[in-house]
Amino acid sequence: MQEFFQQIINGLALGSIYALIALGYTMVYGILKMINFAHGDLYMLSAITGYYAAHALHVHEQSSTFGFISVFLISVAVSTLAGLLIERIAYRPLRQAPRLSLLITAIGISLFLEFGGQVVFGPDPKLFPPLIQVATLWQWGGLVITNIQILILAVTGLLLLCLWWTIHHTRMGKAMRAVAFNLDAAQLMGIHPDRIIAFTFAVGSALAGAAGILVGISIPKIEPLMGIMPGLKAFVAAVLGGIGNITGAVVGGLFIGLAETLIVGYTVSTYRDAIAFIILILILLIRPTGLLGSGEREKV
Repeated sequence: MQEFFQQIINGLALGSIYALIALGYTMVYGILKMINFAHGDLYMLSAITGYYAAHALHVHEQSSTFGFISVFLISVAVSTLAGLLIERIAYRPLRQAPRLSLLITAIGISLFLEFGGQVVFGPDPKLFPPLIQVATLWQWGGLVITNIQILILAVTGLLLLCLWWTIHHTRMGKAMRAVAFNLDAAQLMGIHPDRIIAFTFAVGSALAGAAGILVGISIPKIEPLMGIMPGLKAFVAAVLGGIGNITGAVVGGLFIGLAETLIVGYTVSTYRDAIAFIILILILLIRPTGLLGSGEREKV
């Protein structure tokens, strides 16, 4: 039983990271009805930025709260700026183009970031600096809860609370919901869709950036291709919860994290990457709109 609860804690921590990345997918889809496949690479960009920022600030030599916060803010800022640049340079000129053009562009940007990262960072994996010293907060037999796991859950919860408040209690959030509901009607009400879309990309990129630092302190091996598989799993999480549904993205991320951890703990670890795609196939067969998604009536 202790092992089961240990896997649950590990799964929630991993699922929180997937949830942060999945939110970017689902927010952009809710606004533009497009899948930003370059989103997972912003998570990678944040982790690599954190690596260089830690060395530049000389906080990699000794763990400290100040070092973690400094690197966290720098990395999130860089990933946010990268998301804004991608939207402005690559996606905005194709706003009226067929969706296939946007999809191909997103794949191209993803490849550019991955192989550009290999040129700058090098293809070999590197260890992320220990910004936070791992410590056991609570232990009961085989059940161990560390400060890193609590930090991941706390930061994720705080970011989700800030996102919920922004969407439901600010003018920008109301404008986001209006654009997602009907872009043309929102324009008639005086809302500037370009500004709202840029803000959505910025928020989604910031959440992916936060996930990059959180995974860096928990799974310290980083490399330029590290965003591929987590990005795909986060996309599966968004589809599982109902693409376009923010609550669904969080539920889907936690579900994928729990499923992956339980598979690793009780079966063969080589199945950990396959389980997300098995879940994707099942959800498309049983409930294509996702757990919390709703079907849209097609006007004819």
